[in-house]
Amino acid sequence: MLKKMLPLSIRKYFLMSKRQRRHEIRLTIWYMPFIYICLSLLMVAVTLYLDLSLEVSQYTSDLLSMDASVTRILVSTLIGGILTLSAFTLNSLLVVLTMFSGQFSPRMLLDFISDKQTQHALGIFNGSFVYVLLLFLFIGSSKKEMFVAAPLMTIGLAFLSALTFIFFINHASTWMQVHNITYNMKQVSEVMINQTLKKDLETHRTADSGDIMEKEKRNIVHVTSRGSGYIQLVDFQGMIQRAQEENIVLKLHYKVGDFVLAGNELMSLWGPETDHISTGSFLSFIEMGHKETEIQDLQMGIHKLAEVAIKSLGNDDPKTASNTIHQMADLMLTVEDQLSFSPYLIDHQKRIRVILQSEPFDYYLYRGFGYIRHYAKDNHLIITEIVRALALLAESIQPSKHKDLWEFACNTIDHIEREVIYELDKSFLLQEVHKLARLTQNLEEYEKIETKFYPAANENT
Repeated sequence: MLKKMLPLSIRKYFLMSKRQRRHEIRLTIWYMPFIYICLSLLMVAVTLYLDLSLEVSQYTSDLLSMDASVTRILVSTLIGGILTLSAFTLNSLLVVLTMFSGQFSPRMLLDFISDKQTQHALGIFNGSFVYVLLLFLFIGSSKKEMFVAAPLMTIGLAFLSALTFIFFINHASTWMQVHNITYNMKQVSEVMINQTLKKDLETHRTADSGDIMEKEKRNIVHVTSRGSGYIQLVDFQGMIQRAQEENIVLKLHYKVGDFVLAGNELMSLWGPETDHISTGSFLSFIEMGHKETEIQDLQMGIHKLAEVAIKSLGNDDPKTASNTIHQMADLMLTVEDQLSFSPYLIDHQKRIRVILQSEPFDYYLYRGFGYIRHYAKDNHLIITEIVRALALLAESIQPSKHKDLWEFACNTIDHIEREVIYELDKSFLLQEVHKLARLTQNLEEYEKIETKFYPAANENT
């Protein structure tokens, strides 16, 4: 009953899982200021206790003491000063968010808001303002003539607010630099891979298809979605454990991040006995919502990087696009190194219990570089940069992925108009293609590509 009386913006957090709630709260702008405001209430209580109850002015030097009238003037003056700094900070924050949304990607707003340095700066301003406001309220009616803790704490918070203001301006201007933006976005995706996907999936994955109870598919049960929305979070460990208890195999028909309509087939279950299985218990392992989240969705992080490159192409900023392509290549290296791409998840008895939708390495290549090359169109410089990034990947990645890299590069340069490309653009492009061909052992295929760009190159030889 009490939950229904709460505003929808607060009530939604009670409907989330613990993991989703923690992620959503971290992305809000009020979370850290709320903590600082609570700390400021504690500081007010300590300050008043020192000055009014313990009367520390009796035990300190006269240089640290201040009479009541001067203390009230000091605190009242600093209320306006700290409020002014807070207003400037919020104005700067709005400018940064507006610029991010228009020039780069609206999905980057959450990255800046959730940044710990941004939240700490806002928390210090709000906490300092609440502190001086409450302190003025209590000392204004006090008959105490001398104060020590109140003026010292107020002056200290004023200095802290001034330094925080300078720090925040520097932080915002530094964060807005393109190389920092793309690097931070890549870091967020890498942290998600190392802390989430490896923990949730890699510990249960196996490359061996094993026994998936093919003969028991006559008892298959199809489970449909109860509502529409994005798949935000899947409790794979709980799903595997429950499938083991029921002695079944479960196949998911959608991936984390996919949009599902009510009535779509979400999963299939089969095993020796499926008549008594409660499908609702398996649906409870899947959390859905109206938006995509990055908790388990690597695609969203890749899409954000790709959007920065696409926006920069529209703004005639090739340098930003090149920087984003480099960070994308680094992220692809992490993906290949940390993820095994197997769709089979096993229990502790090494039996397959969950089958995922297949996400091979070329799938992530397309999600990352495919979107960029589509919007690059006839921008030969960006196409060359993509091929160069693929060559760098081929030099560091496992040979088993060389075929994917080479086929993606060949498909990328197939659409180039060979009649309108500048000679130097052609030379630099073929130079990077040759490097990729050498690293992936496809020099014979490279000769065919070179012949397409220079059809009369070998006529006299």
